[in-house]
Amino acid sequence: MFSTQPFESALAMIVAALFVIAGMVNLAGLGAVKRDFARWGFPAWFRLFCGALELLSAALIFGLHTRPLGLTLASAIMIGTLFTLLRNREPFKHLAPALVFTALVVITAAVHI
Repeated sequence: MFSTQPFESALAMIVAALFVIAGMVNLAGLGAVKRDFARWGFPAWFRLFCGALELLSAALIFGLHTRPLGLTLASAIMIGTLFTLLRNREPFKHLAPALVFTALVVITAAVHI
C-alpha cells in the first residue's frame, strides 16, 4: 500500500517555512508591513504580536506531535488575515497570497487530522 507520510511531512514543512518567513517579515517590519498595519488601524505592537504568533505556529507545525495545534493556530491567523484584507478592501494582488497560504494550511490540516 502507498504511504502518504512523506507528502504530508513535506507539505507541513512548506507551510511551517512559509510561516517562519511571514513571521520574520512582520517582526522586521520589512517593505510596507509597518505602513499596512498602521493603515489597517492596528497599534504598532500588534505587528510584532502577529509575527510572534506566526513563528510559534511554525514551531508547532515542525513538531509531529504539536502539528495539529500549530495548524489550528495557523488557521486562526489566516482567518484574521483574510478578515483584515477583506474588511479593508485590499486589491486581489494582496489577497491572493493570503488565499494560497490559507489553502495550504487547510490542505495540510486535512491530510493530518
